[in-house]
Amino acid sequence: MLEIPTFTVCIPTSIKMSRKRTRSHSEDNLFLSDRLLLQPVKSICQEAPFSDEPLAIQTRNRCDYSRKITFDVAKNGQAPRPVRVYADGIYDLFHQGHARQLLQAKNIFPNVYLIVGICNDALTHRKKGKTVMTEDERYEAVRHCRYVDEIVKDAPWELDESFVEKHKIDFIAHDDIPYDTENCNDIYAPWKAKGMFVATQRTEGVSTSDIVARIVRDYDVYVRRNLARGYSAKDLNISYLSEKKIRLQNKMHELKDKGKKVIDSIGERKDDMIAKWEEKSRDFIENFLLLFGRERLTNIWNESKGRILNALSPPGSPTRDGSPYSSSQSLDGYHDCESFPPPRKNARYDEGYFPSSSSKSYGRKKDSKVNNDFSDDEEDFI
Repeated sequence: MLEIPTFTVCIPTSIKMSRKRTRSHSEDNLFLSDRLLLQPVKSICQEAPFSDEPLAIQTRNRCDYSRKITFDVAKNGQAPRPVRVYADGIYDLFHQGHARQLLQAKNIFPNVYLIVGICNDALTHRKKGKTVMTEDERYEAVRHCRYVDEIVKDAPWELDESFVEKHKIDFIAHDDIPYDTENCNDIYAPWKAKGMFVATQRTEGVSTSDIVARIVRDYDVYVRRNLARGYSAKDLNISYLSEKKIRLQNKMHELKDKGKKVIDSIGERKDDMIAKWEEKSRDFIENFLLLFGRERLTNIWNESKGRILNALSPPGSPTRDGSPYSSSQSLDGYHDCESFPPPRKNARYDEGYFPSSSSKSYGRKKDSKVNNDFSDDEEDFI
């Protein structure tokens, strides 16, 4: 059997009490707890050994397997040695359901040496499917459970007589649900018939499949969390665009959280702001009336009205000195361009000096004479 080191806590066996007063109930409880602490305390200081390690081999060699232990003898605590109970499984993502199953196997009989068999990756992937943890990770997870006394690596999917005799197994612990294979309907049926099977209860609401389904359901959440912790897109097996999208979502969530905190802080100061507004509301109203009272609004409207009228009907261009239009025809020095169109310009040359329409040349004729007599009106327009 596995040797477990022990130590004793040294605590005084008596407590000196004053004669002037009696001991209270709390002091009685303290005295009893000190008496209990005097008992040897077992402390587990190392993990469970593997079946091929010296400690497990030594324990197995000292076991007298020639005398079979029946269920009634083991249940009544009359077994001459520790009862060797074997429990097997995959134990992927080791959780409290696994731990409770091993706890039940450990407590089936008063004195149990618990052996746990774990299947390797090749067998598990062929029989059940891909696991999250590797075989070495599963071995290490189970061997650090305090209910386990020994670990069997590369455990078989179906137990046979040679395996049971090699590890000197007295009973096999597993849940009572039939596990069928291609060859039989229940791999534990032969051991149930021999009376070497003890049933454990499954923990409802927790299983490896449930945990995997939970991870798949919240996939985006876990990817965002791991990216924020420094994992790369290659580590998480996601594309470059997905990584950028998820990082943007992280930033949006951060901004949302900051905005929520700001709104909450404003809500806390809301009452103070309302109280200050009520105190200064009269001053605010008076200042508003001074700036935008009735007289002030009237002045603003008159000024705006004049500007609007000037914009809609701008004044005309001023007349030049010597214009043919008299000042009486203009308004305030300006005349309306639409009412008084510009004057027509008179021709400088006589009609005889211009070429005919059939002529290709647009210049003057050689024998044409220029009329140098101009009228006074024409000089004004030059």
